Amino acid sequence: MRPEHDPAPVAVIGGGLAGISAAIALAEAGCPVTLYEARPRLGGAACSFQRDGLTVDNGQHVFLRCCTAYRGLLDRIGGTALVDLQSRFDVRVLSAAGRSGRLRRAALPGPLHFVPALAGYRLLAPGDRVRALRGSLALSRLDPADPGLDEVTFGSWLAAHGQRAPARQALWDLLAVAALNTGVEEAALGPAVKVFKTALLGRPDAADLGIPLVPLGELHDTAARAAIVGRGGDVRVGAKVSAVEPGPAVVVDGARVRASAVIVATRHEQAAKLVPADAAPGRDTWAGLDASPIVNIHAVYDRPVMPAPFVAVTDSPVQWVFDKTRVAGLRRGQYLAVSVSVADTWIDRPTADLREVFVSALRSVLPAARQARLTDFFVTRERRATFRQAPGSGALRPRSATRWPGLYLAGAWTDTGWPDTMEGAVRSGLHAAGLVRRHLRRRQETAP
Repeated sequence: MRPEHDPAPVAVIGGGLAGISAAIALAEAGCPVTLYEARPRLGGAACSFQRDGLTVDNGQHVFLRCCTAYRGLLDRIGGTALVDLQSRFDVRVLSAAGRSGRLRRAALPGPLHFVPALAGYRLLAPGDRVRALRGSLALSRLDPADPGLDEVTFGSWLAAHGQRAPARQALWDLLAVAALNTGVEEAALGPAVKVFKTALLGRPDAADLGIPLVPLGELHDTAARAAIVGRGGDVRVGAKVSAVEPGPAVVVDGARVRASAVIVATRHEQAAKLVPADAAPGRDTWAGLDASPIVNIHAVYDRPVMPAPFVAVTDSPVQWVFDKTRVAGLRRGQYLAVSVSVADTWIDRPTADLREVFVSALRSVLPAARQARLTDFFVTRERRATFRQAPGSGALRPRSATRWPGLYLAGAWTDTGWPDTMEGAVRSGLHAAGLVRRHLRRRQETAP
């Protein structure tokens, strides 16, 4: 679609997954599109950088088989063969006390596929396993779109349904923190229900974990950029957009550039600065979404210390540990990345403090690390990794359309029906692109 009366491209502001998805969808539809990203690369919070010969992901990002929009993006950018998707959900869980458990779905129809896993989960006492099964059944009856679920915490609901502290820590919190970047005691019930009902209590294969086999930058920057350009779009990195003006138009590096439509696909804080008040009168309320940090601990050892590709950990500062040796290009030893969500406790702590705490914690859960020599240790921090998915946050999430025709919002923080995840980001970009195409069709139909 290239209306002759208006050759100006669609402007997409922000090169994260939402902006990438929107730009690819528009380019595929034949719409001229220019993607603007202030940083020198695409990918947003899911990116890579170079350090001492290693390619380092700023954080570990995983997806599930039920993340159909993100998997569709991988298909479009040629990335499906660059990820590993489990044939069956299987997670080894370690505890600081030296105990271990396993959560592995059975070859049964949903939701029965997780009954054997919960029944045999050794990190819970038999009574807590039974209560967890009952809690899962009760959770499956809830509707995540019910606005009333946005008013209460997941933790209060769990307590009211017989889930004792050990189960909340070793089961519910283990999974909720990774998915929501918010602990069960603070997380709103609505997004928690969305995660558990979609991933664990629906289709039997929905929760199968997918992990990139290459650096995130190869997927979300190199491959994504090639996909946009290959479809006729334009990508401009290092291009700072400072304003959106009537027309619509964008101000890029001080110059006004006309656009046929604009998609603002930045974080909510930046979007509130870019979107004019009369286009989104509620923009000041977006600040109430706040932000939740993630800290990633990177530890390189002189020998292998963890045989599994990843493990989950409970009762420890360590939450999830991933083997990044091959992805990073390390030839000798082993490179582990520890992903720490809801990292308010750690985000401002000096690296030396984090080293003391997390190296010791890794030794507690990985016995082989006690004999290994640590050859490198560093930390990456995402202070505003996601919005804080606490009670009341759902009501603050805006729809994509604004009051200005031709101006739309995208990002995992918008009202996608999903938590703030890669899947939510991609869905928001696809939805915004669909609204742009509809807007352009109407303009074309009404043009003299």
